[in-house]
Amino acid sequence: MSNHILLADDDVELCQLLKDYLEQEELQVDCVHDGATAVKTATEKSYSLLILDVMMPLKNGFETLSELRQTSQLPVIMLTAKGEKIDRIVGLEMGADDYIAKPCDPRELLARIRAVIRRTAQSSITHVEEEEAIEINELVVDAKNRLAQLRIDQKDQEIDLTSTEFDILFLLMKNSGKLVSKEKISEYCLGKKLQPFDRSIDMHLSNIRRKLGNFKDNKPRIKTVRGSGYQFLAWQ
Repeated sequence: MSNHILLADDDVELCQLLKDYLEQEELQVDCVHDGATAVKTATEKSYSLLILDVMMPLKNGFETLSELRQTSQLPVIMLTAKGEKIDRIVGLEMGADDYIAKPCDPRELLARIRAVIRRTAQSSITHVEEEEAIEINELVVDAKNRLAQLRIDQKDQEIDLTSTEFDILFLLMKNSGKLVSKEKISEYCLGKKLQPFDRSIDMHLSNIRRKLGNFKDNKPRIKTVRGSGYQFLAWQ
């Protein structure tokens, strides 16, 4: 069965071109052309991934993503204007899994789609054991159920992480106390080689830190090793 993709872009001709190309690659594609319809369609039907343009009528891509993230962790790839780094940063801050600049090469878009779908499918994550769960202090990540929980005042509180954020957190916790390079995070969790000046990982880590909070003594759970990578810390 092919993966079902929702493509939201107000450029009707571009949508048709991308739809034709992606369906040749055994993906099923629905197209919508404004943000309001994108939110409605994404919440009413089951999709593997949403490709979301920034500039759209009724609701722009950021408004659409913000509303969607209130109820759904559907993987999202943002389509941003070439050179508009602020769009990429804002999209990642709001919970997008990846981005690609327009005009985009359909082959590169397909590669990004496959990478995101591959890492969101429980049975195809090759860098974690499916049955494995890791607990460090009051934080538990369960790879099989794709679940992260934080124990606060003797109560387990689920942490809403995007698929990308979950994979990054799991990788860091699995290597707790060790430096994990940005190159390794990019290849294992984003499905691509690290590109110069790419801030995707930094933004994903910023989201993870905000959602987890610090230890009770206000020390960070995740340490940045400037220029190298990140280290998950255990509270003593």
